[in-house]
Amino acid sequence: MKKTMRSLVALCVGITFSAQAQQRPTLIIHNANIITLDDTKPQAQAIAIADNRIIAVGNDADILKLKTSRTKVVKANGRTLIPGLYDSHLHVIRAGRFYNTELRWDGVKSLKRALQMLKEQAARTPEGQWVRVVGGWNEYQFEEKRLPTLEEINEATGNTPTFILYLYAHAYLNKAGVKKLQINEHTPNPTGGLIQKDAEGQPTGLLVAEPNAFILYSTLARLPELTPAEKGNSTLGFMSEMNRLGVTSVMDAGGGFQNFPDDYGITDSLFKLGQLTVRLPYYLFAQKAGTELQDYQKWISMVDIEHQHGEEAETTYFVEGGGENLVATGGDFENFLKPRPDLPAVMEAQLKVVISVLVKNKWPFRLHATYNESITRFLNVIEEVNKETPLNGLPWFFDHAETVSIENLQRIKALNGGIAIQHRMAFQGENFVGRYGKEAARNTPPIRRMLDMGLKVGAGTDGTRVASYNPWVALSWLVTGQTIGGHEYTADENKLDRITALKLYTQGSASLINQQGDRGTLKKGYLADLVVLSDDYLKTAAGQIKDIHALLTILDGKIVYGEGEFKDISPALPKALPEWSPVNYYGGYQYK
Repeated sequence: MKKTMRSLVALCVGITFSAQAQQRPTLIIHNANIITLDDTKPQAQAIAIADNRIIAVGNDADILKLKTSRTKVVKANGRTLIPGLYDSHLHVIRAGRFYNTELRWDGVKSLKRALQMLKEQAARTPEGQWVRVVGGWNEYQFEEKRLPTLEEINEATGNTPTFILYLYAHAYLNKAGVKKLQINEHTPNPTGGLIQKDAEGQPTGLLVAEPNAFILYSTLARLPELTPAEKGNSTLGFMSEMNRLGVTSVMDAGGGFQNFPDDYGITDSLFKLGQLTVRLPYYLFAQKAGTELQDYQKWISMVDIEHQHGEEAETTYFVEGGGENLVATGGDFENFLKPRPDLPAVMEAQLKVVISVLVKNKWPFRLHATYNESITRFLNVIEEVNKETPLNGLPWFFDHAETVSIENLQRIKALNGGIAIQHRMAFQGENFVGRYGKEAARNTPPIRRMLDMGLKVGAGTDGTRVASYNPWVALSWLVTGQTIGGHEYTADENKLDRITALKLYTQGSASLINQQGDRGTLKKGYLADLVVLSDDYLKTAAGQIKDIHALLTILDGKIVYGEGEFKDISPALPKALPEWSPVNYYGGYQYK
């Protein structure tokens, strides 16, 4: 019966696509240099869209014949057009709640400029709020090639409380911030963290992950939040920033201090209002050590995953599964300034119970896994679960996998798993080399071996608290093998050509959760998610790839972002709230 129903559904889908082919387009983009990522037709000049689906891709003459009086026609002026980018690991829901409060140093080229921005923002930040720089930068991007000092931070910020996060390695609190949080000589160090103190036993303002980032997460969580209206405005602004960079889809990996369902209220509301401008499948991340199983059992009772993945599946916003944290004892911290953590002996038993419940209820899952030693132990658990309750094609994958071995890649493939890679090494490559050596870094992560083995591999950023959310920095890293400081650590054989890199950021990410059948490629019948770029991705100098951004972004057949010659056809973005938001003065990703 089920087979018959699937056949009927497939027939209906085929009829629907056939009907779309007979439709007249609602939108045509022509005079474009289209990179389709369709191997049977890799290039084109024009594309026709009917509502939210592509109905034709071809040359200008043939596509323009399809237009009617109701067709919107956009001339791309010879610019490059690609499928919308799909970030397989980003924290949009959490980042959106805080985006308008954050001063972003992503892309800032000098420490002098960064400190000047800090000083300016401290002067305009009102009483009761903080200046916060939350990831996306490191010292190697600066001309000075060094970190700020606490003295420089205190001089720039004065009496305005300030928090600055450096990777997941440490954070700076200025004197006003230390006082505001009431940290003193009696404040104890949390497990796996250090509150640095001077010779008199007084806190200096430096918080160190050793290697557990909980001290950084938990301190950040103590800072004041925006009002619900401001959070909504902030989330719209962050999604628009993603659209500006060509992103149309994101797999949200949850994250620390992102509680379900309470902290999802803003994106829930925006979805109901039809205002989300990225497709946003998201994972539920267990927050409290010791209650992970109870959390997942509760969430399974609340969310009908099977219906979401059925024939009436929502394509924009839905729970995709569990992760990236499944149990606290599996915390495989990626602080390359500190030694690799040894996971406790109880991890396997705790993880097996959780994964077993997820698999029995057909919940996809993902696991944060940096080191091969941890991956070996995680795979032991997954293989045991598979023997008792076969995965049977259930989507699952590891996040990160920087030091995964060939043997473990083979085990992942045997279980039909995948890997979501991110450009964390672009931000931590120097630190990794300093601890493990140049030779160990040459194939970290071993992307080429993953692809040669036929593994499902998707690309992403892991923005916003460690690496930058800018996908073009990630694409530059995939192609050049360089860190953001220009250090080329990657073996030539582990670098990717530009088309392969772009496929990882589109088709590859979609494949991790079996979505590649209708997105990531510009071809007839596929979703109309596409981007017109500021530069020719295939021809611009390799060092300039990171500076590319979108001039026009289309999601589901609708224009969601435009600038330059396309600004007049773009929806207006409201000013960032509150008025003192750094976004109003600096924007998001920086280019100077």
